[in-house]
Amino acid sequence: MVKNNWAFFCSFWGKNAKDTIESYLNNSLKNSNISLLVYESEPCGAAEIARLNNIDTLLINKDNFSSSREYQKTILNELLKKNIDFIFLLGYQHLVQKDILNAYPNKIVNIHPSLFPSFLATKTAIQDAINYGVKLTGITTHIIDDKFDRGTILFQESIRVKKNDSLESLTPKFSKKGLKMIIKTIKKMEKSGK
Repeated sequence: MVKNNWAFFCSFWGKNAKDTIESYLNNSLKNSNISLLVYESEPCGAAEIARLNNIDTLLINKDNFSSSREYQKTILNELLKKNIDFIFLLGYQHLVQKDILNAYPNKIVNIHPSLFPSFLATKTAIQDAINYGVKLTGITTHIIDDKFDRGTILFQESIRVKKNDSLESLTPKFSKKGLKMIIKTIKKMEKSGK
């Protein structure tokens, strides 16, 4: 069986990417290979586990390029070299632009810590939900388009916000449910085929 090749993108320490790589190493994804991790800075927990398990890594920082387009064209060249089929944005802070979008139509997915359409285009969606006083927030996975946190919703999972919840008490709930959603999303994309 020919497996799908995935690239994961992350901008920071990469908890979601690290957790997903660990799950993959425990055979949670039968039809996919995690073939490349694109990350921006050290230390990166996801990059550490990727290197230990012979998953290719690409350390590339947008600040080292004269334009966003040059930065993303460099990434795209690596994706094509590695025969990547799908991309998962796991804590990636940049808008994916047309060169990569055109090369991977409907094959780039993202996870966001809110129930769309609430608390979009922010890096602080969990804290924003607490500050706003919502009783219910959650997680969304979606196929991206050319705008931040838009596109086709794949899965949503709700998370209750209790009266005394804080960022520290809610974040582990997001991590636990988020991993399950990431695996579920990858499997859904696998079924959609190449």
